[in-house]
Amino acid sequence: MEKLRIHLVLTLRILILCIFVFPYANTKGQNVFKDVTDSAGIDHKYKVYEGTFGGGATVFDLNNDGYEDVFITGGMNSDALYLNLGNGKFKDIYASSGLGKSNLYVTQGAASADVNRDGFRDLFITTITTTDGSNKIPRAENLLFLNNGDSTFRDATKDYGLDDLNSFSTGISFGDINADGFPDVFIGNYFQEFKGKLGIIKDATIVSANQTAKSYLLLNKNGEKFEDVYESYGLGHKGFGFGGVFTDFDNDQDQDLLVNQDFGYKAVPNFLYENEYPWPSFRDASAETGMDLTINAMGSAVGDYNGDGWMDYYVTNIKFNWLMENQGKGKPFVDRAKELGTYNLAISWGANFADFDHDMDLDLFVSNGDLNPNCTPMGNFYFENQENKFVERGRELEVNDYGIGRGSVLFDMDNDGDQDLLVVNQIPILDYPIESATKLFRNDISNGNWLKVALKGMSSETSGIGSRVTVIANSKKLIREIDGGGSSHLSQNSVISHFGLGNSTKVDSIIVDWTGGNRQILLNQNVNQSLTITETEQSSFKWYVAIFISIVALMARYILVKRKKPL
Repeated sequence: MEKLRIHLVLTLRILILCIFVFPYANTKGQNVFKDVTDSAGIDHKYKVYEGTFGGGATVFDLNNDGYEDVFITGGMNSDALYLNLGNGKFKDIYASSGLGKSNLYVTQGAASADVNRDGFRDLFITTITTTDGSNKIPRAENLLFLNNGDSTFRDATKDYGLDDLNSFSTGISFGDINADGFPDVFIGNYFQEFKGKLGIIKDATIVSANQTAKSYLLLNKNGEKFEDVYESYGLGHKGFGFGGVFTDFDNDQDQDLLVNQDFGYKAVPNFLYENEYPWPSFRDASAETGMDLTINAMGSAVGDYNGDGWMDYYVTNIKFNWLMENQGKGKPFVDRAKELGTYNLAISWGANFADFDHDMDLDLFVSNGDLNPNCTPMGNFYFENQENKFVERGRELEVNDYGIGRGSVLFDMDNDGDQDLLVVNQIPILDYPIESATKLFRNDISNGNWLKVALKGMSSETSGIGSRVTVIANSKKLIREIDGGGSSHLSQNSVISHFGLGNSTKVDSIIVDWTGGNRQILLNQNVNQSLTITETEQSSFKWYVAIFISIVALMARYILVKRKKPL
């Protein structure tokens, strides 16, 4: 009887949606996002282990053919590796890719970077337990696969010292914290131990468990192995971690770290860590910046939405999301969600800033989905930026899918110059009145000129992860950070920077600030093109100055420690 009641309630809700909502979609006949899931060959559903957790994707060009491919975690289902065929279609090559070991694990999130600097992007996958249920306490090793360069991968988990790090892991992010060109890793861990069923987690269960976990900060040692430096770098916190994102919040050209924590209001809040490079440590700047959010932080989007030169952060949450505006160095962030129009009720997970319509400002997509198995249908949000205020147009633009959304990623699937969107959806545990499967939306709303910039790092990470690209056109300054993962929810967007340019006919300048301090400037560039910028070597003078500053900083730190003075 109870199952019948639930089914009738859900059916009634969706009928109401169909009667009162769907008839008004696209009534003006404007261009919309086109659901091309079936025609593109995407056939993926994320199956949860007991409930709630998982569903991420990473975008990367696995074979360097100029078309970006997608890896999607499957949870209890098989993962998928979709090769972009370049004609609007994808082919799942997982079975022949050498990634088969991941079928033994309940996979969660993923990110990609060139771990060993051989010119091919490698793949890192987080897990929570094994699929055979043999682990009494849900935890397992995370997986590293090195790219062989021929559309296959080899398992390098043990070779890189990762097989002893067993955990209940969620989000993963690559970033070059010491600017040596080898990408380092932050992994968010959720439970140290948990007994019971994940599908019935609630406040009382979480708090009484008292099993918050430390996360991992893995330093890449010359592309040969990883070393966990979590505590030695000053990241001693525990929490119900949903990962983090490397980002330069203070504009000093190094990789800071924003950490998302679930149940922050009853357990451990969010963290914002300032990178003290060249000293090997992070400083907790959470309280002074107002970023110690006591919320259920699921994920975050990074972008300078108001064009003031400082990165802002949209943090997803249960009920109401937060839009944290950066006021500049030494000043606290301010939540602008209510006044700017993004304070909508939902359970949100993934989020992505992008100039979808090419009008030279950042719009915002938000992936929504109920806790599984609760599974009340809730559509995704699309917030259009209108002079630095946001208007929700998800239904109107037909991107308000009612699947059980989790991670979401941006990339230009067809190389036509605009940002397309893939959303990972979970299979519901209980009866659900709508199909819930991963969706691919082609962008048909863009109207204006554009520019795409790919980076080729020589001293920096080979795709420029952690670097920043600034475009100046039509008297506007547009900034993008190269995404290393952990953005959205358990996911990683394209590393190719995309800029909508409106009616601009020329790009006045492109400025690349490489991680570590190197800067390049290109002038007078054409619009509607894809550029690849190769890093130039720093001058010897700059190099010697950087070494001198590093030595002075290390000596000063050593003297202070010896004198036992607070830092």
